[in-house]
Amino acid sequence: MKTTLDINDRLLAEAKALAAQQRSSLTRVIEEALLMRLRANADAAKRPPVRLTVFKGRGGLVAGVNPLSNKALRKALGDDA
Repeated sequence: MKTTLDINDRLLAEAKALAAQQRSSLTRVIEEALLMRLRANADAAKRPPVRLTVFKGRGGLVAGVNPLSNKALRKALGDDA
C-alpha cells in the first residue's frame, strides 16, 4: 500500500544511508523498524507487571549513621574500601 509520511529530514537521511549500506530499499528499512517497534510493544504487553518487594519490618535507621552519606553507609556495612 502506498502512503505519504512526514519524516524528519535527519532521520530520513539516516534511514537512506542504512538502506544503502545494507543494499536494501528504504521501504524495507522502514518496514523492519516499524515491525520491530510493534513486536516490542506486543511483548511488553504480555509481560507480567514487576512486583517490588516491600520491607515491612520495624527498626529504622541505625543511630549514628548518616543516611545521606555514602561514606557513612559503607562504613556501617563494613565496606569502607
